[in-house]
Amino acid sequence: MLLSVGARGLSWSRRIRIRIRGAWGSPAPAPAPTRGARPGNSIPSAATLAFIAAIQLFSRRESEQENPEDEIILLIKKAKMSAMMGELEDADHYLHQALKLAQQSQNNQAVTYTFIQMANLAFLRGDLLNAEKLFKAAMSQLLQSGTSEDDNAMIEMSLKLCNIYVSTEQHSLAVEGYKWCIETLEEKVQREKDVPEVSISAAEKANTRLLLGMCLDSCARYMTSQKQLVLAESLYQQALAISQQVQGETHPQTIVLMNDLATVLDMTGHQDRAYEYATRASNLARETSHPDQCVILSNLARVLMHRGDYHEARCVYEEALTLAESSADKPIIQHIRNGMEELQAKAQQSQEVRESTH
Repeated sequence: MLLSVGARGLSWSRRIRIRIRGAWGSPAPAPAPTRGARPGNSIPSAATLAFIAAIQLFSRRESEQENPEDEIILLIKKAKMSAMMGELEDADHYLHQALKLAQQSQNNQAVTYTFIQMANLAFLRGDLLNAEKLFKAAMSQLLQSGTSEDDNAMIEMSLKLCNIYVSTEQHSLAVEGYKWCIETLEEKVQREKDVPEVSISAAEKANTRLLLGMCLDSCARYMTSQKQLVLAESLYQQALAISQQVQGETHPQTIVLMNDLATVLDMTGHQDRAYEYATRASNLARETSHPDQCVILSNLARVLMHRGDYHEARCVYEEALTLAESSADKPIIQHIRNGMEELQAKAQQSQEVRESTH
């Protein structure tokens, strides 16, 4: 099975073994253990947006502990640091303290931001039911404060809800949510095209387009897992086009999307087109020292195997294995070795067929 490099951690972080670093930004299932590196994405997360607002609001010195706002921001910083260190229980404790203080002081911005942080933490801990409730609470708070439904922060949280629904096998809700996110963003992108930059900056417009790419990407992986491969191919094509236009051909995200599109094309039996995208992704991965180069090369090798190019497939597998061994990535090493065993069996079978026909 090919590895889809299209990965998606809740907040651009590493995921399960055969690790994934989130890229566009949100988690979704993939058809196989996945891995992808997508650093440098320019979409600010909903949490980041709220945190910036909170920082602006709480622009007083942390040392003034008698001020509830300063205490809230200090607790939130402690929670973020604890989460970064893997101390999730401590992070949860600090966030609950911050929420209580924000509610007592009737600081709605702080309440909203804390809900978002608690939701992200709940997802990280696998507490999906609680994460769902917290994301909905944060969205409700934002709407009450006057935030529009098509605000990027709202759509990003809606996308995270989609991925929760996928994880909890609430498929109708997931499909409905993906459709709403994509259609809402498509309308927003179209509407923003003719808006002068004095009203909406070029960076803001780019962020909206990248968020659309993230939604298309996430939905494509879900459709791949559901064997809706024709639709998945179309979604990947759109996501790739956005990444190429906004981030460039050599951006890690663009390379990952080329690989993911190759994966789907190979699954549908379009080996020539799969080879085209897999080759381009592999060449770019080599040129840019992509952090998931060994995975991308492994996928190219598999496409070559399906095309019957057994010798070239073995060479690429060996290159991928060398890279994986240099980083001591045991799950990827095992995956590559499994592919090499399958390649050897297919090559031997092909040789036996040729000999029997002579």
